[in-house]
Amino acid sequence: MTKAWLQKRKRDYYYRKAKEEKYRSRAAYKLLQTARKYRFIHKGDVVVDLGCAPGGWLQAARKLVGAKGFVLGVDLKPVEPLPEENVQIIVADITEEGLAEKIISMLPRQADVVLCDASPNISGVWEVDHARQIDLANHALLLAEKILKPDGSFFVKVFQGDMLDDFIRNVKNSFSKVKLIKPKASRAESSEMFILGIGLKLRKM
Repeated sequence: MTKAWLQKRKRDYYYRKAKEEKYRSRAAYKLLQTARKYRFIHKGDVVVDLGCAPGGWLQAARKLVGAKGFVLGVDLKPVEPLPEENVQIIVADITEEGLAEKIISMLPRQADVVLCDASPNISGVWEVDHARQIDLANHALLLAEKILKPDGSFFVKVFQGDMLDDFIRNVKNSFSKVKLIKPKASRAESSEMFILGIGLKLRKM
């Protein structure tokens, strides 16, 4: 990280706002802004946050679901716990087999919402990074289809690129409404976008 990059980040409005409001990352505002606009997270909801480090989305989700909701975070590496009892975190790889069953065993009921802000290790080769990101998003989609209640919602980060249209089609196959979103808190120069799937369709037997 260069000195110029660090200085730019310190001038960033949402970086400073996160520091002031004690969120672990500026990314919290991407979730808060989208959830408030589209109203897909409610008080009392059960939320699963895939790729939850460093915990900004966990904090935002806990704020949205309140004391009667439940939030489960999943990440490859240990994440500092939140003080609230209704926020739990497990260390796991979202690409591993059997994770859906493990998640379900820890939830009070089927999830209302599955979130995924996971990012791959960035190589600097755009085609590689885009492919890795879409792969993570597809694994998150498969998990969402298994752990969400009927009519549940899915919110996932993607990178723009050649594989994005196919991924959006996959989400449309599973959800009644699908939106491509660039939250205000997302940096304009960033290639990241977010896909929101609302209304998980009933699975065909």
